[in-house]
Amino acid sequence: MKTHKKKIWIDLDNSPHVPFFKPIIEELEKRGYSFTITARDCFQVCGLADLLRLPYNRIGRHYGKNRVMKVIGLAIRALQLAPTVLSEKPALALSHGSRSQLIIARLLGVPSTLIFDYEHAQWLPFAYPDTVIVPEVIPDDAIKQRFSRIGRYPGIKEDVYVPRFKPLNGILSELGITTEEVVVTIRPPATEAHYHRPQSDELFSAVMQRLTALSDTRLIVLPRNGDQEATVRAAWSSLIDTGKIIIPPKVIDGLNLIWHSDLVISGGGTMNREAAALGVPVYSIFRGQMGTVDEYLANCGRLVLLQSIEDIENKLHICKWNRPAHPGSDSPEALGTIIDELVSIMEHR
Repeated sequence: MKTHKKKIWIDLDNSPHVPFFKPIIEELEKRGYSFTITARDCFQVCGLADLLRLPYNRIGRHYGKNRVMKVIGLAIRALQLAPTVLSEKPALALSHGSRSQLIIARLLGVPSTLIFDYEHAQWLPFAYPDTVIVPEVIPDDAIKQRFSRIGRYPGIKEDVYVPRFKPLNGILSELGITTEEVVVTIRPPATEAHYHRPQSDELFSAVMQRLTALSDTRLIVLPRNGDQEATVRAAWSSLIDTGKIIIPPKVIDGLNLIWHSDLVISGGGTMNREAAALGVPVYSIFRGQMGTVDEYLANCGRLVLLQSIEDIENKLHICKWNRPAHPGSDSPEALGTIIDELVSIMEHR
């Protein structure tokens, strides 16, 4: 029986982190590690954690799009995290991009590991992780910072949890959608992110205009926050009233919705990559600096980039998807590789 029981602190800073860390936590618990989990109250992070039955401490919130307020918010949340760190005394701080965690971990001397898959994310000069884990497709020369250790895993981060996904029928009927209709799931651009570009908003509007003009399509729109939902409702209120556009009233299983969609269109990264991992036709309207992972998926034909209004007319194919019997994954070994890397990091503490 393992007795080391080293504690890992995971900070869930954004909604994609919840399904990603669920299997990692389960596998590391089997190896004798314990956890303390904190979650930021924004972007449905806490709702998803509740849905997946992850215990957590709700700490901090989002401070909006303004850059000054973002920096202030990072500092405030870092200080809010301090009591948890001091009381739990973790051996490792682990996240998929929590800047607040990196700040307080550095200040309190807690070793940190960051898993990331977008090499163009902005770094804070005083809050670097000690070690990082990245997809194999990101080359060394794309990582500008120096770290004491760079671990790698095959495939994409969505391959960590997609292999465990089991589809559940009934999600479309619950939303009032028939099997004859073409189901399009749409995620608007991340308007509050530092990488956001106005061109993404223009493409989103053009996509909505084209899709709403078709008689056999139903649009499921997944706003990122309350402000964005209000914007969508104001712009397309009549189509929401008729049910042409559906905004789910509660947090739903994103993978299950993607699997039962005929195509996915997103202005961000995770939903696009989840669809690619499941094999669902997927289109990106992201117009920030393209990351290596998305370039890799586009080159493999698993993701179509819509970079102009003309692309929406010429590249966007709106039709029923010939869904296979079961979802698959190109890199089912991604989870095991990350687990081995984390165990190695922990055992060298």
